[in-house]
Amino acid sequence: MKVLKSLFDIKSRVAVLSGGGGILAGEMAKGLLDSGARVVLLDINEDNLKKKVKSLKTNDNDITGYKCDVLDENNLKAVNDKILTKFGKIDILVNAAGGNMTSATIGLGQTIFDMKIENFRKVTDLNLIGTVLPTLIFGEDMAKQKSGSIINISSMASTSVITRVVGYSAAKAAIDNFTKWMAVELAQKFGDKIRVNAIAPGFLITEQNRSLLTNEDGSLTDRGTTILKITPFKRFGEPDELVGTVLWLASDASKFVTGAVIPIDGGFSIFSGV
Repeated sequence: MKVLKSLFDIKSRVAVLSGGGGILAGEMAKGLLDSGARVVLLDINEDNLKKKVKSLKTNDNDITGYKCDVLDENNLKAVNDKILTKFGKIDILVNAAGGNMTSATIGLGQTIFDMKIENFRKVTDLNLIGTVLPTLIFGEDMAKQKSGSIINISSMASTSVITRVVGYSAAKAAIDNFTKWMAVELAQKFGDKIRVNAIAPGFLITEQNRSLLTNEDGSLTDRGTTILKITPFKRFGEPDELVGTVLWLASDASKFVTGAVIPIDGGFSIFSGV
C-alpha cells in the first residue's frame, strides 16, 4: 500500500492549468491541491480567475493565478518567467483552455455553407493553437529538466462526428494527433520521464453547451436526449469525474503511459447505439 501511495504522490509538484477560471480546470485544480501540488491558474478573464483562486485558497494550500492569453506568445513567455521565478520549475501542465463557441456552431436550419470561416478560425485557434503554444513555452522547461507531465483536453468530437460543431471537432482531432506527436518527440529527445497524454471527456453540462443540451426549463433538448440514448451510463458526466484520471496522469502511477487519449465518457465512445 505504501508503494501505491508513493506512486500517486505529487506533493510539492508545480501544476499549471490554463483556462483556470473555468469549471473543468477549477475541479482539476482542486484535486491537484488536495493531493499536495502547488497550483498556478491561468485565464484571460481576470475576474473569473480571481474568483476561482479565492474559492480554492485555504491556509493549507498554495495556489496562484496569472492573467494570461494562451494565444499570445509574448504573454505566455512573461507568465512562464513569473512561474519559474516563484517556483523554480513546472512539473505538470494541463491545457484546459478551449471549448466551443456559439458563433462557430452551425445553427438549427443552417448548413455548413452558412458558417463564416472567421468563426471556424477562432474556435480552432483557441483549442489547437491555445494548446500548442503553452505546450511549447511551458514544456520547454520540462524538457530542460527532463521530467514532467503534459495533459491535453481532447473530446468525443475528435473521433466521432458531433454535428453542428465542425471547427471544434477539427481542433480536437488535431489535439489527439499533437498529443501523440509530442509524446514521441519528447521521449526520443529528452528521455522517458517527460510524458504527454490527453483526456477525452464525454458530455458534461457546462455554460458553453448548456443551451445545446437542455431547455430553459431544465428538460433535455433533442440533442441532449440523443446523447443520453447512446451513452450506456444514461447520464451526463460531472466535472469532478475527470479528476481521478488527471491525478493518475500527473503522477508516477502512469509513468509508462505516454501518447494516450483516455475517454472519460460513460461509455459513449464504445457504444454503437444497438
